[in-house]
Amino acid sequence: MNPSRPDPGPDAARAFRLGIIAGAIVGLAFIGLLYWTGTLTLLLFAYTLTLLFPVYLVLVAVVLSVWLGYDRDATALRPVKVDR
Repeated sequence: MNPSRPDPGPDAARAFRLGIIAGAIVGLAFIGLLYWTGTLTLLLFAYTLTLLFPVYLVLVAVVLSVWLGYDRDATALRPVKVDR
C-alpha cells in the first residue's frame, strides 16, 4: 500500500480561499472587459454570468484542490468497521 499523505493544514485552507477569491475576481474582470469592449451582448453577458461563470469557479476549485493536496483517491480510503 502507498503511505498516506498528511492532511492539508490551515495554510492550505487559506490558500484555497484566497485562490477562489482571486479566481472569481479575475473571471469577473474578464467578463466585464469582454462586455465593455462590446464582444458580449447583454444577453450573452447574462448567460455567461449565470451559466458559464459557476462552471469556471468549479474548475478553479478543482485545480486548487489538486494543487493543494485535497484530492484523494481510492487508496486513501479506509474501511469502516461497525461494532455490533
